[in-house]
Amino acid sequence: MKKVLITGAAGFLGSHLCDRFISEGYFVIGMDNFITGEERNIVHLLSHPNFEFIEHDVTEFVSVEGRLDYILHFASPASPIDYLKIPIQTLKVGSLGTHNLLGLAKEKKARILIASTSEVYGDPLVHPQSEDYYGNVNTIGPRGVYDEAKRFQEAITMAYHRFHGLETRIVRIFNTYGPRMRLNDGRVIPAFMGQALRGEDLTIFGDGSQTRSFCYVDDQVEGIYRLLLSDYAYPVNIGNPHEITIKEFAEEIIKLTGTTQRIIYKELPQDDPLQRQPDISLAKKLLHWEPNVTRETGMQITFDYFKTLSKEALYKSEHKDFKKHIKK
Repeated sequence: MKKVLITGAAGFLGSHLCDRFISEGYFVIGMDNFITGEERNIVHLLSHPNFEFIEHDVTEFVSVEGRLDYILHFASPASPIDYLKIPIQTLKVGSLGTHNLLGLAKEKKARILIASTSEVYGDPLVHPQSEDYYGNVNTIGPRGVYDEAKRFQEAITMAYHRFHGLETRIVRIFNTYGPRMRLNDGRVIPAFMGQALRGEDLTIFGDGSQTRSFCYVDDQVEGIYRLLLSDYAYPVNIGNPHEITIKEFAEEIIKLTGTTQRIIYKELPQDDPLQRQPDISLAKKLLHWEPNVTRETGMQITFDYFKTLSKEALYKSEHKDFKKHIKK
């Protein structure tokens, strides 16, 4: 039985990866310190014979007993609300955390896949974004703590690949959605759906002409799984290339939810990208992968998930308390 370590296992995407690898017959070691992850995302796995959970902060030394075949490093805050509140922890998990896990992969002779992001492209001047585009990133802006953590993560991963001959994989993840997203994490899909369920107006930042493309979580996991098992060491975009403006998307949400909310507009945050669309030509060629779940289908599944939340969860304005993780 192959053994895989998944960091950020209690997060939205990490928990779905745990499910997938267990279903494929792997023994999964999940690791998380719950800074942004939720225990409820993995509670169904805690009694599974092929799952072990370790509560640990990967910015501290990481040790795992026995053999490891694969490591997937998905530990990191991923929403602007989170990483603007915990900027130093975000930088540390992308730098110190990645360094620790690359060292563990070297010791165990394991293949490691690191979760990068479309944010390495910043506010892109090239559209759509392909892997050979170097990006347009404000290194000292408020979003730089996330963008630069991921850019450093890619750089140190390639250094270990070239210098130590480590087997590495890099996935650049574009906007992904589905069940287990945190309702109030600041990203547009849970924000719109939460507002619709509470009967609030839908809030658009800017004029709504900025674009995004949304990939359903099952498609994203399939792409990541194929990339891990490929023989390609360089970054690969995994996302859905079907682009939509935020204003059009808000109108879709109103139609989906059957609500009658108004759309209101607020100032666009600093460095918020105006365009986001992956060029997935490389993923199609290398992995024979492209997304299959339509936005209509995926959004219905996601909305059905949010409808199951308790009234307390739906109206809770602050979902995370970072006090115990912040050292003054």
